[in-house]
Amino acid sequence: MGIDFDDQKVDVSGVSDRRGVGGPLAIGGGGLGVVGVIVYLLVAVLGGGGSTSTGLVPPGSSVQGAGAGEGDLKTRCNTSGAIQKYDDCFLVKVYNEINEVWSDAFTRGGAAYEKPGLVFFTQAVGTGCGQASSQVGPFYCPPDQAIYIDIGFLNQLQHQFGAQGRYAQAYILAHEAGHHLQTLFGTERRVRAAEQAEPGRQGELSIATELQADCYAGVWSRLADEAGNVSVGDAEVQQAQDAAAAVGDDRIQRQTQGRVDPETWTHGSAAQRKQWFTTGRRTGDVNACTTFQGLLPRATG
Repeated sequence: MGIDFDDQKVDVSGVSDRRGVGGPLAIGGGGLGVVGVIVYLLVAVLGGGGSTSTGLVPPGSSVQGAGAGEGDLKTRCNTSGAIQKYDDCFLVKVYNEINEVWSDAFTRGGAAYEKPGLVFFTQAVGTGCGQASSQVGPFYCPPDQAIYIDIGFLNQLQHQFGAQGRYAQAYILAHEAGHHLQTLFGTERRVRAAEQAEPGRQGELSIATELQADCYAGVWSRLADEAGNVSVGDAEVQQAQDAAAAVGDDRIQRQTQGRVDPETWTHGSAAQRKQWFTTGRRTGDVNACTTFQGLLPRATG
């Protein structure tokens, strides 16, 4: 079936294109090197629930439109076939549909939705979570309420880690938008308070945070499909499920260190990540994303 958008208009409002702005940023003494970069990427990929930016990969040679300003992005992405041709245009279109779907859902619930920003960057970027190097993959920064993406990461994810397909890219963005929902719902604030009160629970709280973002991505997938915003078939759903599983802690550890150590997990297993995305997709209900059950006190006020 493929991915079918309800229209081909690309709205770049809320998008900041910082590609080509700023210089390279060294990491540690002498830098990490290629092996260190890949290992760190695998450990930190698809994070962003906390106040510190995470993720690592250098920009790939296939980054489209590097250095183009927002006006250029608007013009290029609204030409015929641009959504299918360019990664950045595809992501902006998915970003549009994420905001439309969640805005409609919030309105039905009697609340107002505040959309996150979307920032494209290469080399380095300054954020409210600190300075991020060009090797950082997608992340969400709560103080900025913005999603940051080095598009080169997408090629790394798909070609090296087995998360193939355009809808895998949509899952990545929807996952980071899930962290934005956690900020809007007050979950992120409650998690930080719990981590400070009981530092020994940081691992399980981090896993619950990431799995809930996976579940929210699945909910968006279902709602967008039902509303016709982004209609997909079984093959596309499988792409998202495979991408979620590809960044499970067990798969990452097995690839990087040859053994699995659940005590050090921060994002959940491949099976858990796939399961929670699937739960969201199956139910289409944010209330089904109960990854924090028993971990956080009830919200008050």
